[in-house]
Amino acid sequence: MLEVTKKLVNLLDLSPIGDDHFQGDSEDLGFPNVFGGQVLGQALMAASRTVEGRPCHSLHAYFLRPGNHSMPIDYEVQRVRDGGSFSVRRVIARQAGKEILTGSMSFQVEEEGFEHQFEMPDAPAPETLKSEHEWGKLIAPHAPEKMRKSLTRDRPIEIRPVDPVNPFKPEKRPPHKQSWFRAQGQLPDDPVLHQCLLTYASDFHFLGTSLNPHGVTFNTRNLQVASLDHAIWFHREFRMDEWLLYDKDSPSASAGRGFNRGNFFNQNGVLVASTTQEALIRQR
Repeated sequence: MLEVTKKLVNLLDLSPIGDDHFQGDSEDLGFPNVFGGQVLGQALMAASRTVEGRPCHSLHAYFLRPGNHSMPIDYEVQRVRDGGSFSVRRVIARQAGKEILTGSMSFQVEEEGFEHQFEMPDAPAPETLKSEHEWGKLIAPHAPEKMRKSLTRDRPIEIRPVDPVNPFKPEKRPPHKQSWFRAQGQLPDDPVLHQCLLTYASDFHFLGTSLNPHGVTFNTRNLQVASLDHAIWFHREFRMDEWLLYDKDSPSASAGRGFNRGNFFNQNGVLVASTTQEALIRQR
């Protein structure tokens, strides 16, 4: 496992601080606030620590306040119900006593049932694409100096975007995006860790799908963008150290909000997880 990936795995390895209470560190990715995927991944890890033998099948969370990446985050897990097949947990993330995220996670015993899925859409093979890190090095010389470190930093999650948007010269495009994702290096055989890593990564390149039709990006002046909520459904087993295609679309934007959907497929065309997110995309 690469050092940068090990750092992310350690970031998700929360410290117990009492009954069903955990604490996690924060990382600075060069964003103004804590990366939402980090809080989601840590929240799922906290809830998973209170459930045995039942993998998570869905997560629904709301971002309440921006997080401070210079402070740790406390996670309180509430055991809502343990039934014969399902367990439900509520998680509250806090910094300085204030809630920054609240969410619910549902866990289910493994069982057999009906099977169907959407077919995997066409996409270029990941080996034919440049990584986000490579694109960052190409555009860094043309970026403001304060952004260059963020563009060229080492990444634990390798992302290879299909037809990436130039963040400084955006053009209007259809509300659809694709990227290949995988963790750098081999990971332990821990299904919970793989779910938490996918949860972490699912917040990358997602919100921007709803910006595509409007020819704007995060760098556009007088544009306020923020994730409002995030949901994930885990359908089938997967590994985050193998390539996954993240296929995203945005069916609607209205009232200062953009709605995004996503599907993760492995290279064999198996649909392993689905996501949704609504985001604030407000012109000041």
